[in-house]
Amino acid sequence: KIARAREHGDLKENGDYHAAKDEHGHMEGRIRQLESILENVEIVEPPTDGTVGFGTIVTVLYDGDDPSMAESYLIGHIEEKCENAEVMSPTSPLGAALLGAKKNDLVTYAAPNGNLKVKIVETRQQ
Repeated sequence: KIARAREHGDLKENGDYHAAKDEHGHMEGRIRQLESILENVEIVEPPTDGTVGFGTIVTVLYDGDDPSMAESYLIGHIEEKCENAEVMSPTSPLGAALLGAKKNDLVTYAAPNGNLKVKIVETRQQ
């Protein structure tokens, strides 16, 4: 894109050129971010005993909510994808509180507006 945009003449007023340079810069930054992730990755086996850990999909129900309002989260890195659950960082307040818990446990965590309680409805592996 940059080479094609250069062909359009004066670079000072060439919007395509500047847009291509910006896009190139964003891609270079993303590449560095992914390289850093790959350099620091640690393979962790998900727990098989029903406890919540990395790679666990956990369904929780907030204290006082109707059972139909249960929410599912994949405990893992934000780069992970899960079709039926949002990704929850294990370092977030809720993610950290869920680690090591099991089905039917009631877990409390600190939220900006005070402590919240969730009940673990289900755990499963992705």
